[in-house]
Amino acid sequence: MIPWATQDCSLAGRVLEIGGGSGAMAEATIHSHGQENLTTTDVDPAMVQAAQRSVAGLPIEARQADATALPVADESFDMVVSFLMLHHVVEWEQTVAEVARVLRPGGLFVGYDLLSSRVAGWLHRVDGSPHRLIEADAFESGLEQAGLDPLRLRSTGGVWSCGS
Repeated sequence: MIPWATQDCSLAGRVLEIGGGSGAMAEATIHSHGQENLTTTDVDPAMVQAAQRSVAGLPIEARQADATALPVADESFDMVVSFLMLHHVVEWEQTVAEVARVLRPGGLFVGYDLLSSRVAGWLHRVDGSPHRLIEADAFESGLEQAGLDPLRLRSTGGVWSCGS
């Protein structure tokens, strides 16, 4: 999953995962890319505790953070990754702006997410989770407004990589 999700981008430098939940993708990223400086975040303290347990002994820091107001300095990460969480942030444009703020010049924002579709909408109405499915055109526009250059956007699967 990680090579597909990261589009074979080389993960290097300081990497920030937003909405990392229990740390499963952070752990898979370390094993897949040999990354040595990864911080995974989640807004839910219970998920952060689960992540801290699951990544213990790995070069991963798990911390609580709201992706719409990241408690990190400007230009402090070389790469930000997001795996299937952005649509759960109703104000996803604010998250994209935060990603742009914390990326160093030349940094990358890489990931995948659900795009708006009838099936995705139905699934999220059924499970009742807060969400705002993203239209492909709106996502590209949101990236550009935040100052990110959409390098690769694929509407199938909602995969993206973009540079700062």
